[in-house]
Amino acid sequence: MTENQQVSGSYWLETAPDGHHGALTADTDVDVAVIGAGIAGLCTARELARAGRSVAVLEAGRIAAGVTGHTTAKVTALHTLIYDKLRRTRGSEGARLYARSQSEAIEHTAGVVEELGIDCEWERRSACTYVRDPARADELRAEAEAAREAGLPASFVTDTGLPFPVAGAVEVTGQAQFHPRKYLLALAGDLLAHGGSIFEDTTVLGLEEGSPCRVSTATGATVTARDVVVATHYPVFDRALLFTRLSPRRELVVAGPIPADQDPGGMFITPEENTRSVRTAPYGDDPARRLLVVTGEHFTPGTADTRAGFDRLAAWARAHFPDVELTHYWATQDNDPTDTVPLVGPLHQGARHVYVATGFAGWGMSGGMMAGLLLTAQITGERCEWSELYDPRRLLPAVREAPSFLKHQAQVAKHFVGDRLHPSPPVEALPPGEGAVVRAEGGRLAVYRDDDGTLHAVSARCTHMGCLVAFNAAERAWECPCHGSRFDTDGKVIQGPATRPLERRKI
Repeated sequence: MTENQQVSGSYWLETAPDGHHGALTADTDVDVAVIGAGIAGLCTARELARAGRSVAVLEAGRIAAGVTGHTTAKVTALHTLIYDKLRRTRGSEGARLYARSQSEAIEHTAGVVEELGIDCEWERRSACTYVRDPARADELRAEAEAAREAGLPASFVTDTGLPFPVAGAVEVTGQAQFHPRKYLLALAGDLLAHGGSIFEDTTVLGLEEGSPCRVSTATGATVTARDVVVATHYPVFDRALLFTRLSPRRELVVAGPIPADQDPGGMFITPEENTRSVRTAPYGDDPARRLLVVTGEHFTPGTADTRAGFDRLAAWARAHFPDVELTHYWATQDNDPTDTVPLVGPLHQGARHVYVATGFAGWGMSGGMMAGLLLTAQITGERCEWSELYDPRRLLPAVREAPSFLKHQAQVAKHFVGDRLHPSPPVEALPPGEGAVVRAEGGRLAVYRDDDGTLHAVSARCTHMGCLVAFNAAERAWECPCHGSRFDTDGKVIQGPATRPLERRKI
């Protein structure tokens, strides 16, 4: 990737029909306000509308265009290496509930696809977690045993469809993959058909809990609701202190067509090589070709040379699939919970009518589908067997995995203090297409020089909690390494938890 080359954008966004929903301009009353229109938010809203609740979805940007629009869209209950760890930290019953909740969500979604006749490229595929290092083969054997014990159709194998040998793999049959945006646009249509409302370009700024709750927005309008669901990927409200339990992780994606006879025939991932994930998808109407999607090179936002990461990922894809024609480069973002399991349920200890869905650790497709079913059950008063497993108010699992929590806090503190000690480069030396944090009177500035040579300056302090942002050259964005907020070169929020833009400054 050359110095001035940018990402091309998500294939899913490029190949799905686009619609537009107006912003919220007048006060409204509903049973449930859902904040965020990714897969967790839209699945929850649609299930609630089907259950007879009036629902309003509030989205700061466009529906299904954020993290969900940039996913690799694997729909599987095999989440890299998790079941052996779960049976050690949550016991065999916890692992079983995790597998069952994810699997039931997948099968429910398959039923929705069939019921609504959604043309979203739904395909059944096996999912595999593999390693190439023989020293890790026993780790895969243990994972296969744990996954099988948890109720998944899992087995340890050494032969896969990949174009290279592996030391071992966990294979789970009967999983799925799809076009996420096509699915969610259809889901949004069904939500509207059942009386729900969707408001785009509507940033939520405040939440007053009570009976009822009140949600304030940047448009000046207020939503009054009995219940509120916060499904913004990273929670935009800090009152539950969930930012102490979530680590943001950004990951790169390259994609392009390959001959159909080179399709490895499944969904593959390895924790090795800074993660490598491989799957294919239909490529338009051309049966002779498939779209190869390769993901990896994960990093904390604002801490990596993103262009070099894209180059490494592209080189890996070409080395193993020599006939690939890479046409798309994009990135996605995930949040890892410090105690392994997503946080889905009441927002905090005292919450009575506010719920959250977050921390899917890269598995937001099945996780978001599961969250929609779980939150609908909780809001409508139904019993759900795995409510306790995902409860954000859980304490014992967090105590058990305190080292992960402490490591995350140490990293945040390191960035909060250490990033302020970095030397400041001269603005005059900044080339077109580049950005840097520089010292200036009154504090640090985030300065970007566009392709025409014009400088754009904003405050370098993230509006979430004050960490200094860093520049992502490939995506031309400012990123906060503490909690993952992202801003464009003029300071506009691209991704939360920040809700306010970086303040513009003169340079």
